Amino acid sequence: MIEPALSKDEPDRIAASDPWFAHYERLAAMGAGDFAHVAGTLAPHLANTASLLQQWGNRDALCIAGLYHAVYGTDGIRGELVTLARRGAIAEIIGVEAEAIVHVYAACDRDAFHPRIGTPREAQFVDRFTATEYSIPVAMLSDFCELTLANELELARSSAAFLAKHRRELAALADRMRLHVSDAALDACRAML
Repeated sequence: MIEPALSKDEPDRIAASDPWFAHYERLAAMGAGDFAHVAGTLAPHLANTASLLQQWGNRDALCIAGLYHAVYGTDGIRGELVTLARRGAIAEIIGVEAEAIVHVYAACDRDAFHPRIGTPREAQFVDRFTATEYSIPVAMLSDFCELTLANELELARSSAAFLAKHRRELAALADRMRLHVSDAALDACRAML
């Protein structure tokens, strides 16, 4: 079980008996505990994002992807814990399915792709790494949307300033994603936003 609601000051309270402990240790070794993020460091954000996905009833591959979602960096944060050249190593750690979700999440050109979600153009993904567009399968789009809402909701929960600044755009994004995400994700977003 993913440890819920870690604060930026409590990364050590995860017990070694936790089946996810090895993942936390790897992320710490990659520098997640030192990587500056919106409300502290990246490590608790990763754990809390994965916890939300788990609370919403998602399968293990998507929850693990939530835990590793920023290892290659994202369009929202600069820098990475590992380079794309290490994709194979990450896939060995978390599995091919979870790594594929992490890669798509990291590769997303948010300014170009997010406005397409909920429109006829949503099947055409925009990749910031390759500066190309390509078709995204419906299942991957759903995983991407669920992970995106978990990420954004976790940021909103962690930072009142983030929530105040982005509330309207997050509500609009959640509304556009409504056909691709779980009822639990939508309910959580509606309650917060």
